[in-house]
Amino acid sequence: MRRWGLWLGRLALLGLVAGLAFALKSCYFIAPSSGGGQTAFEPPRRVNPADVQLPPGYRLEAVAQGLTFPVAVAFDGEGRVYVLEAGYSYGEVRTVPRLLEVRPGGEPREVARGDNPPWNGLSYHEGAFYIAEGGEFEGGRILRLRDGQLTPLVTGLPSVGDHHTNRAVMGPDGYLYFGQGTATNSGVVGPDNHDFGWLRRRPDFHDTPCKDVKLAGRNFESPNPLTPDPNDRAVTGAFLPFGTPSQPGQVIPGRLPCNGAVLRVRPEGGALELVAWGFRNPFGLAFSPDGTLYVSDNSYDERGSRPVFGTGDVLWRVEPGAWYGWPDFHAGRSLLEADHFTPPGKSPPGHVLAEHPGTPPKPVALLGVHASANGFDFSRSAAFGFAGQAFVAEFGDMSPGVGKVLAPVGFRVVRVDPATGAVYDFAANKGDSFAPASKQGSGGLERPVDARFSPDGGALYVVDFGVMTVGERPQPREGTGVLWRVTQEGP
Repeated sequence: MRRWGLWLGRLALLGLVAGLAFALKSCYFIAPSSGGGQTAFEPPRRVNPADVQLPPGYRLEAVAQGLTFPVAVAFDGEGRVYVLEAGYSYGEVRTVPRLLEVRPGGEPREVARGDNPPWNGLSYHEGAFYIAEGGEFEGGRILRLRDGQLTPLVTGLPSVGDHHTNRAVMGPDGYLYFGQGTATNSGVVGPDNHDFGWLRRRPDFHDTPCKDVKLAGRNFESPNPLTPDPNDRAVTGAFLPFGTPSQPGQVIPGRLPCNGAVLRVRPEGGALELVAWGFRNPFGLAFSPDGTLYVSDNSYDERGSRPVFGTGDVLWRVEPGAWYGWPDFHAGRSLLEADHFTPPGKSPPGHVLAEHPGTPPKPVALLGVHASANGFDFSRSAAFGFAGQAFVAEFGDMSPGVGKVLAPVGFRVVRVDPATGAVYDFAANKGDSFAPASKQGSGGLERPVDARFSPDGGALYVVDFGVMTVGERPQPREGTGVLWRVTQEGP
């Protein structure tokens, strides 16, 4: 049966496209990129569940349509469905972050709104919603919404760079856990961060380590987009502001809050605590049925002053106190492996740290290169099937800005067996590739960004961000988001 087998070996684990690109680097170097967003789009968006292929015995339906940049779904104590609209999208498009109740028939009702987008993650626990406010413009926060009142639990999170404050989930120990992404792609501020928009707003911003780190003194030269002189150059070191070189043996003090970490706080607020660090962008967090915390981590891109090639997204099992390798490792492998991690025609990324805080753990699973593995959840019920396995929403590639691909990567929901690391397709558009519906001309999935099970475990809700094409910069389309629901039709 087409595409529904087990992905075995590194080709499968690193993604359909990356394996071909690595094996044929000369072809990769000269061939044009063909990412999922590299297409045209003429509204309105078509929505047709029949254009999506699922395993036998499952059915798909559209629960709500016309959403603008939806990113998360959650359920209250009565089982009612709520969707979070981000209010911001890459491409520097800003709208209004909102929490919406999805009423029967799909008509949304606004419950709350904010003014510091993006709102990235949503959870519910004992009468309160917990919102991860990315804070692209004013810094990140964790908010509690109870009885119509928004209360900040954590403020001042370092979230004005490439990656933001991500989903907060309640742990079995009564703490609220959340992810905080990095400011940069690989530790060095560069012209790509100006393209993202934030370097011109925050020229002094950079990554902050969670604990003291000692630098190797490697510096990276790049054009200086902060001056009008096209010939002006800047030299920048890791964990430092743009245009600031590093020195061998220089110590960068660690502190909280920090970048590239999983943090926790009591649900009533209080002191912030470090759980683990060395992630790049820990976007999705979920506890398995046995109470273990897992994280989906968006891996390096092939961009900026220190591009890194061929790194698949990672599903991690979180070990308290561990360091997961960013910015010098990927999935436990050192970036000194130049043959693997060096982009064609570019310099090897090497190491920027003189000493490493520890030995990175091994990943649970590797997903596609540039797949953007984001929100996920674990099945807990025989009513849906695959109990104990993770269902991961893959937003899809943002090529060519993040790096070249020879065919679309992501744009689907995959199932991961954490016991083996095996990755299976679960929901993907029909056709010969993993392309989004806008590229195929169909009515299927565009950019899945979250996957959560209903409280009874019988339905998987998939948040589809909507159409985002990619030209010189990302071009998201308002009003094209969809909330889907997957159920099992029979035994």
